[in-house]
Amino acid sequence: MFAKNIKLLSIFNFLVEFGLYGPIAILYFAHVSGSYALAASIFSIIMLSSSVLELPTGIWSDRVGRRRTIIAGSWARVLSIVLYAIGLSYWYLVIGAILEGLARSLYSGNNDALLYDTLADAGKHGEYSKYLGKLRSYEHLAVAIASLIGGIVATFSFVWLMWLSLIPHLVKLVISYQFVEPKTRKKIDSNIYAHTKEAIRLFVTNKKLRLLSIADTISYSTGEVSFQFRAAFFASIWPIWAIGALSTITQFGAAFSFHISDKIIKKFGHERLLVIRSIVGKLSGLIAYGMPSIISPLITFFPSFLYGAGQVAKNDLMQNEFTDHQRATMSSLNSLLGSLGFAIVSIIVGIFADKTSPATALFTLTLIAVPIIGIYYNIFQNGDKA
Repeated sequence: MFAKNIKLLSIFNFLVEFGLYGPIAILYFAHVSGSYALAASIFSIIMLSSSVLELPTGIWSDRVGRRRTIIAGSWARVLSIVLYAIGLSYWYLVIGAILEGLARSLYSGNNDALLYDTLADAGKHGEYSKYLGKLRSYEHLAVAIASLIGGIVATFSFVWLMWLSLIPHLVKLVISYQFVEPKTRKKIDSNIYAHTKEAIRLFVTNKKLRLLSIADTISYSTGEVSFQFRAAFFASIWPIWAIGALSTITQFGAAFSFHISDKIIKKFGHERLLVIRSIVGKLSGLIAYGMPSIISPLITFFPSFLYGAGQVAKNDLMQNEFTDHQRATMSSLNSLLGSLGFAIVSIIVGIFADKTSPATALFTLTLIAVPIIGIYYNIFQNGDKA
């Protein structure tokens, strides 16, 4: 079971992120809806629906199992791509966004819990960061390849690009039925209210977990919006095919970072690495968007070398604080906060970009996220005492 699940997760994670339209999604949504504000609202709706469903789907995973949850998520994602591709109006995008949000919520806590439980069954839970890094590297390798292909296809037809994006998700749907349910997972034996209350209490009383969650919420809501929206800024400087090429290079950097994350973490330590990654990321963003030029897109590439290792370090620290019988629920609670933050920030950024410029909006967003450095430094200073 161990070898089968790990192999399937490798393929599954690759296909999850093999989205040909990803690098130019903001441009496609703006093309269908007619404005950056409405286009950004699609990302907001994705995250709002995801945030609303995060807790129910996390509890669902802890109650009915990881395999059933991953199957449900795969169906939701296929339907969302179909609606995006039809794209007859803004409302088709809205329904597709709701379904994508459902898929994200079904995957968010469940898939990491599936990996952790699978490793625990084999007595390898101490190697979680190692396996997570390898699996996440496949995701970014997929984005790298898909970005290059998608950037080229987009220069000919947005419609064809969207329909071609459906293929990997159909394959992923078939694969989802092949997973084996881990034995480590314990079914919830308390009522949902008590289960949720206990999970929330742990976030409140555990200082280290609380700080990690706050930092992750700010990081995700600002960083992910910046990543999704930056194509609007790049398009004012570079041709579309070049945007796809840059995304490919960036994702290769992230994939490499994930692949060697275990070695990087051992060299710097979890907390110190998170501080360093935050500093590099914020400085790069402030320079790239604060002084717009033809090399600005290239400057945003540098943080990718630390992105993967930082994500694994953060995830490993949080998983160590979670309890076994609430692993998916607690992960979903954390994702809920990030999704809510993303939903709010994306709308504000879209409106701000329409009134000013994408570069100004992205610079302001990066500036707002600077306090993350202080939060991670606090965790680093306290170490195990947090």
